[in-house]
Amino acid sequence: MQQKKISLLFNVVFWLLYFLYEWLGLAALSGNYGSYFINACLALPVSFAVSYITIHVLVKRYYDSWPAWKFWLIQVLVTLVFLLVRRCINYYFFYPHFFPFALGLPFFSFGKLIVELVNVYLIVGFYSLFYFVQHWYKQRQQVIDLIQQKTTAELELLKLQVQPHFIFNTLNNIYSTALKTSPESARLIAHLSSFLHYNLYDAKQNFVPLAGELAYIKSYLELQRNRYGAKADIAVNVYDDISEVTIAPLLLLPLIENAFKHGIADSTGPSWLRADISKQGTKLLVKIENSVEKQANLMQTGKGGLGLANVRRRLELIYPGRHEFKVLEEPHSYLVILKLEML
Repeated sequence: MQQKKISLLFNVVFWLLYFLYEWLGLAALSGNYGSYFINACLALPVSFAVSYITIHVLVKRYYDSWPAWKFWLIQVLVTLVFLLVRRCINYYFFYPHFFPFALGLPFFSFGKLIVELVNVYLIVGFYSLFYFVQHWYKQRQQVIDLIQQKTTAELELLKLQVQPHFIFNTLNNIYSTALKTSPESARLIAHLSSFLHYNLYDAKQNFVPLAGELAYIKSYLELQRNRYGAKADIAVNVYDDISEVTIAPLLLLPLIENAFKHGIADSTGPSWLRADISKQGTKLLVKIENSVEKQANLMQTGKGGLGLANVRRRLELIYPGRHEFKVLEEPHSYLVILKLEML
């Protein structure tokens, strides 16, 4: 909301100054204030339209999504259209009424067309500077936030890394003992060891193979299966080849944890969780759905709010403009849909 107010104020001030320049600035040279007032009234709509279309439509909406040739082709066409509009206004209205001597040059005078083009795109250039600086500042703040979050996460991780080698050596010794007396316990210890190893070491990387992330999640699910037993029906389905796909670490686990905390854990009867991984063109599609026994709005009651809010924030920082995140609530199910542009 604050950015919208700033943008609105900038537009009011910028176009007011432009109007005054076209009127008073040029009229001061000749003293013909009436003629140049009409000129300012005619020039402002054209300059505003070409600036708005260039910055707010072409650059903001389509620069990243369109192929370069398509973007520049449309940009050239827009330039030609508005160049001709401005030339028509001057040649068929402004010059005949106020400067008839200017009609001595033909409509398609190369020199006049160049002057008109420069006049229009100088204004577009000055107008765009504000939005480029605003975008640069926003990107800079996101980088700073990401660095701060990463630093905080690393500090928290260091707090947890109390003699990690001792932990793994102890787990391995327990695993070896349990393997002889209780194979089921040994299996769980192996999953716990894998889970801790990923948290302490692999999660430090900026991006990890999706296959590794899923193996980590499956270790977590095995521990949960042991906890809930037959009460929970858990399935993870991978429909496409993901061997070359990478993802930010620990991005999916909060969604799985949320499904257990506020779906399966709250259930008094049979419950289920289903995770589907697939590819849609250049996008990775993740769907995580779980049963809900209590008809409560998780977001309104605050359940799952912190975990999901953290996921949203990480997506904004790591995948800006390259992700979609949706939460769909039904009376007896809760569905999270995540789409990521694959790197």
